[in-house]
Amino acid sequence: MKNNPLIYSIILSVIVLQGYAQKTKLAAADKQYERYAYIDAIAIYERVANKGYKDEKMFQKLGNAYYFNAELIKAGKWYSELFTMNSNQEAEYCYRYSQCLKAEGNYSQADKMLIDFNSKSGNDKRAQLFAGHKNYLEEIKANSGRFNITDLGINSAFSDYGSSFSGNKLVFTSARDTGGVSKNVFRWTNESFTNLYSAEIKEDGTLGSPEHFNKIINSKFHESTPVFTKDDKTMYFTRNNYLSGKKGKDSKEITLLKIYKSTRNTEGEWDNVVALPFNSDSYSIAHPALSVNEKTLYFSSDMPGSIGQSDLFQVAINSDGSYGIPQNLGNTINTEGKETFPFISKDNQLYFASDGRPGLGGLDVYVANIESDTSFTNIQNVGSPINSADDDFAFFIDSKSRNGFFTSNRAGGKGQDDIYKFTETHKLSCEQTLTGVILDKETNKIVPDAKLSLFDEKFQFLKEAASNHNGNYSFEVVCGKTYYVRAEKLGYETKEGNIAVNKTSGKSELNLALEQRIKSISIETDLAKTLNIPMIYFDLDKSFIRKDASFELTKLLVVMQEYPKMKIDIRSYTDSRETAQYNKFLSERRAKSTMEWLVKKGIGANRLNARGYGETKLVNKCSNGVKCTEEEHQANRRSEFVITSM
Repeated sequence: MKNNPLIYSIILSVIVLQGYAQKTKLAAADKQYERYAYIDAIAIYERVANKGYKDEKMFQKLGNAYYFNAELIKAGKWYSELFTMNSNQEAEYCYRYSQCLKAEGNYSQADKMLIDFNSKSGNDKRAQLFAGHKNYLEEIKANSGRFNITDLGINSAFSDYGSSFSGNKLVFTSARDTGGVSKNVFRWTNESFTNLYSAEIKEDGTLGSPEHFNKIINSKFHESTPVFTKDDKTMYFTRNNYLSGKKGKDSKEITLLKIYKSTRNTEGEWDNVVALPFNSDSYSIAHPALSVNEKTLYFSSDMPGSIGQSDLFQVAINSDGSYGIPQNLGNTINTEGKETFPFISKDNQLYFASDGRPGLGGLDVYVANIESDTSFTNIQNVGSPINSADDDFAFFIDSKSRNGFFTSNRAGGKGQDDIYKFTETHKLSCEQTLTGVILDKETNKIVPDAKLSLFDEKFQFLKEAASNHNGNYSFEVVCGKTYYVRAEKLGYETKEGNIAVNKTSGKSELNLALEQRIKSISIETDLAKTLNIPMIYFDLDKSFIRKDASFELTKLLVVMQEYPKMKIDIRSYTDSRETAQYNKFLSERRAKSTMEWLVKKGIGANRLNARGYGETKLVNKCSNGVKCTEEEHQANRRSEFVITSM
């Protein structure tokens, strides 16, 4: 049958109209996506995708919409479509997809995506952490099993998260309702805006019925994550950019987050709500936490100077009530991912949530020691069951009772996020022993009774020990820190070495080889080995001695001056690269240059003999055509100063 032009035109028109309608829907979804209204965007994108329409940008945004909404399984579905369509994606999509694969429990495939991420991301801290912790699952397993967790008992069918104490009440965040007939719905999650709630803690430890925390604090927008001073007279909390009926917006008309402060009035009610002075309409500041002495406020923000999507910061609270300049906690803590929900325990440890470190999936809870100089050390994943393949965050612990709370969106909960209570059965401890053996560098024999001194990373003396009859020594040290060890022994040169101690329990090893101060020499002794004279005083393919290399040859000069009857044979060697003839000629010129240098310094020419051997006496396999490392080739580029007469 011949093609009917009219029917063909109608079909073509329908196809064009359908394509136009799909693109119109995509444009509408893009608009919602850019406004962070992710639920609206998801609905539109999925209707288009389910009709079989494939588009790389759409799969990226659909995956992101679920990813940013912490629904990693659903995000993984669309990232899978994305990588099936085009596997050559930007590094960030490799990382996000790896997080989704972890949420599915597919750690082997997740690690493959992380390797791809590592190759594409350059100096990204997340890539560095993964490269340095390929056995991260074993490390997490070693830290796991230390918590007994149960449901808090007051969770709703909506999002409940975060917790803090105010007097005898537990204060937390919830999206369960807004207290009125109509609801203000947050389009990002399709739930009500969150408010603060409180529940009385009864004598038996159970909680009473949740109630709205305070009508002055709660507004028609988000409130969350409060922290209270010890005297319960001051609170800091997170709220959307809204105060005294005025709503602030950034350049995209988005209302971001700020930290506010409130104090109790004379009647004991919360009042006098003020925004902290370092807030801004242009970026978010959220999730306050107080230091043990309450002189420092920690928080999460994406303010300028951030390393990743959100970083942890600290700011001084001055005695007059003013504040210092916010300081980023640096890349010891922060990554290019999200670091958020800080908490400082009474034993001065920083707990925080991160998706930028090797973990079980989504946000994991980590802990770091806060040192006296406010630096952070020994950062560790707290393990399961606190951490899971989903988002786990807002960790809070009483340092004495070891009871606390955390939030998770793991399967089996009542709402989108749920609060769990826990008891820590034993603390996360890491015990490290620094061991080593002291040897004679020349003979490789053990050196007993050597004095060992241990120093910290700032070279402050810590303690002293001695090597035993087997040359062994040991120090009890702190996990994750860097130490210096100094070895001293009469008749030997003092030797120092440094080591970064492992971050998990066990042993770290640092062996030291001491060099004898008094060295015997005789005919056939190679002074180059005795005096540690390297072949560094010639530039590549050159035969003139560099000015900065005179130190090395001066060692040889001093010995020959001390032994005026000594005669030496100067022997120069090259590696196998270049031709044999060229290498022979180059080595002869180098030997001759060395001899001329010594003669100019007053050594008689009759005491010296210079010969070049080129590549004829290689010390390893690196002959022509054999692939070798630069270090292996360097071993063949050498000079020998062999004593022929004394």
